[in-house]
Amino acid sequence: MARNARIVVVGGGYVGMYTALRLQKKLRRGEAEVTVIDPQPHMTYQPFLPEAAAGSIEPRHVVVPLRKVLKKCHHLTGRVTKINHATREVTVELAAGNVTTVSYEVLVVAPGSVARTLPIPGLAEVGIAFKTVGEAIYLRNHVLSRLDAAATTIDPELRQRLLTFLVVGGGYAGVEALAELQDMAVYATRYYENIAPEDMRWVLVEAAGRIMPEVGPKMGVYTVKRLLDVGIEVYLDTRVKSMEGGHVVLDDGTEFDADTIVWTAGVKPNPMLDNTDLPRDDRGRIECSSALQVEGMPGVFSAGDCASVPDLSKDDPAAKTSPSAQHAVRQAKVLADNIVAHLREKPLVPYKHSYAGSVASLGLYKGVAEIYGIKLRGIVAWFMHRTYHVSRMPTWNRRIRIVFDWTGALILQREVVSLGQINDPKADFSRVAGGRPRPLPTSVETPPAEPATTTRPVA
Repeated sequence: MARNARIVVVGGGYVGMYTALRLQKKLRRGEAEVTVIDPQPHMTYQPFLPEAAAGSIEPRHVVVPLRKVLKKCHHLTGRVTKINHATREVTVELAAGNVTTVSYEVLVVAPGSVARTLPIPGLAEVGIAFKTVGEAIYLRNHVLSRLDAAATTIDPELRQRLLTFLVVGGGYAGVEALAELQDMAVYATRYYENIAPEDMRWVLVEAAGRIMPEVGPKMGVYTVKRLLDVGIEVYLDTRVKSMEGGHVVLDDGTEFDADTIVWTAGVKPNPMLDNTDLPRDDRGRIECSSALQVEGMPGVFSAGDCASVPDLSKDDPAAKTSPSAQHAVRQAKVLADNIVAHLREKPLVPYKHSYAGSVASLGLYKGVAEIYGIKLRGIVAWFMHRTYHVSRMPTWNRRIRIVFDWTGALILQREVVSLGQINDPKADFSRVAGGRPRPLPTSVETPPAEPATTTRPVA
């Protein structure tokens, strides 16, 4: 292939960032130029979002600035709206508002996934996802602001609604978010004269018969017991029928009002893929070979949540790799090496990785883990969770900052203060300037959406 080939990477998440990071190390001078396109200027390390929401980690430390780490790559802040491989062009809506096209010789399609929603009445109005740092910051402020509001009302029904928190989805994201937020809220109640931990109601609803299937049935049962021990209600084999106006109706007949509803019920491939000419399977994922090359399209590669990749570690020829960052990060390494091999007209290598295990945090000093069949729980699993994920955090800069955050929280304890002004920073100024202030929120507000990247990393 001609020198100075144009490589375009769609998406700056796990696959996109790690692929570009490896390419800038492997490519020879003048061999190719790499352009990364993403709506955000950073990659979010999602496993630390629960701790960022709970105040154990500074939110800025769970994101990695793309321009800072990808010094030899170009970066376009914009949203890809169309891919036309027939003309080898990518259409991008740039941050400035104008639309441009970018041509390529080699393409990496890694836009990741978005929250999988269902046609539940009220979900769009009152639900909030938990996939971005913006949502983590919002949830932290929102939960603490509910305590502030509950402490100042004499209406018992409103108080109960304010202190009721619902999480829908019992996977990693849901369980860890629920456990960390509940842990933070319980800690915060010590500073309220008229709110006790037992005044709050925390509810987890899961449509399947178990939670966190990645850690095995026994560890899933253990996790449910630990959640019940701290007063969290767990509904298994249960679906939400409606949540209009914050009034939650479950299919077993249970009804209650909640002012905080977190939606973590799975993911689906980025809908941008609907506007491409790439081959896709019945789940909407891009069909790839074991070498991470898009079927029938040499020079186009994909990996991560949006890709359907054969799982060579299993005997079933129809098996595909799961949408987890354990695979995404490792696929990125193989993908980058295969791009270099493609440019140099060398054979590509297949991706094969056996499942190593899983780790999950259930709040401060509590966790579960299953590593190569060995099951761990409690503080040991919690410590492994922190150790593993800080080791996987890109750049030493971020690793050191996170360790400092943990050390500070251990010595000085958590900060439990709501900075709700950041959700509407112009409200006070509009009021004094004579403008019409926005009404104060009485239910869940959804912050501006950020791009989804990938699902939970596991060990």
